[in-house]
Amino acid sequence: MSSRFDLLRAKHPVFHYHGYRLKQGDGCLVVTFDFSIEGLCEFHPETRIFTENLVLRNAWDTPQAEDLVFSLGLVELISYWKCVCPPEIRIHCGSLNDEEADWWRRLWFCGLGEFFYRNQIKTTFSDFAQVTCDAAPGMVACDFASFQSGGFSLVPVGGGKDSCVTLQLMKEQNRPLMGFTVNDQRARSECFAAAGFLAENMLRTQRRIDPALLARNGEGYWNGHTPFSAVVAFLGLFCAYLTGAEELVLSNEASAEEASIPGTQVNHQYSKSYAFEQDMNAYIRRRFCLPIHYFSLLRPFHELQIARRFAALPQFHAAFKSCNAGSKQNVWCGHCAKCLFVYLMLSPFLPMERLTEIFGGSLLERPDLAGDLRDILGLTSAKPFECVGTVAEARAALALLTVRSRTEGRPPPLLARTFADCASSAAEAQALLGAFGEAGNIPAAYLQSIERMREHVSAAIGSFAG
Repeated sequence: MSSRFDLLRAKHPVFHYHGYRLKQGDGCLVVTFDFSIEGLCEFHPETRIFTENLVLRNAWDTPQAEDLVFSLGLVELISYWKCVCPPEIRIHCGSLNDEEADWWRRLWFCGLGEFFYRNQIKTTFSDFAQVTCDAAPGMVACDFASFQSGGFSLVPVGGGKDSCVTLQLMKEQNRPLMGFTVNDQRARSECFAAAGFLAENMLRTQRRIDPALLARNGEGYWNGHTPFSAVVAFLGLFCAYLTGAEELVLSNEASAEEASIPGTQVNHQYSKSYAFEQDMNAYIRRRFCLPIHYFSLLRPFHELQIARRFAALPQFHAAFKSCNAGSKQNVWCGHCAKCLFVYLMLSPFLPMERLTEIFGGSLLERPDLAGDLRDILGLTSAKPFECVGTVAEARAALALLTVRSRTEGRPPPLLARTFADCASSAAEAQALLGAFGEAGNIPAAYLQSIERMREHVSAAIGSFAG
């Protein structure tokens, strides 16, 4: 008996990438992609880049700009492909050589690991999709010397603690920058302002999902997680090219390397991983020949260490938000695994009263969140499918919170007591705070600032101030 996966693929054998359109709008550049699935429907998603506050140092209508937009379409298409997973992706508007086609297939396959897992789709890298191009591989426009640099960095701002710490490090570095957002939200603008940057230095974009995809989801076609950080990477790269940014500075941490499902390659955060960062830099050099460096400034650190640094930056505490459920209302919902994880990470380093003010309650006193904490602590078959840290640092946070509670003469919160047996030892927690991963692609000019942060976050357990 054929699976639903096989039946849908047989009925809809080809996903078509017909083309892209780039035009000047009213105060913006408008990018539209043209996709279709045989026997189903067409899709025409749109992205706007708001330009009124920008200096466009590199033209948007050059062959190199068009190739960047073509590549952005290759990231966007996977959101539409996944509703029926056709076995062929046929490209009518550009070409890829075999190595490039495999590069994209690796991003799609690894970035869709959670989607395959949660929809119980069994497939392999070899079989999930093949790429065909109408045009034979040829020379891509590649003109390194023509790139006009603005001498600044472009920094994606997500509105959570990680991007706040990156903004602070960049400010301490005195490096000129512009912020960058996809579908701007209040927390992002407020965190950028809290870091001391002007609103006019924010590069804003708006990405619109085609309603036809939402309609297909409503009809029961597949839906699920896609590698959104790869969309941020390629849209950010195009914006960096237009404005002359020399760096695209991310806030992805070492914790993003851990699989969501232990013992597998399923990783909710694949497109935040060091493997993708390496792949992205290689693709920028080979395909585009651009002097734009893509790296994460927080790559050596774990979430717990970043939380400790963030706790010492009170200017951000009222502004930051990273709850997906509450993002449109600019609130912490207080009911999800992401809220609970961030609360847990900060609990050893901020007073309980301040945490209650930020999150609207004491989340570790909530018995209804015990199931989420079990997932976070690695007591079940999967971590939450959210951008959360490692099991080891969650257990270390419990240990540190217990130390803090006893030091302050109060009992640990309810859930900390309930799961006390899961807490790491004090020595293990201290070792994690002192861990320092590979600096990876971080330029040498930033290493002194990174070393100062390492010294701060690795201070002895019991030292919670500053």
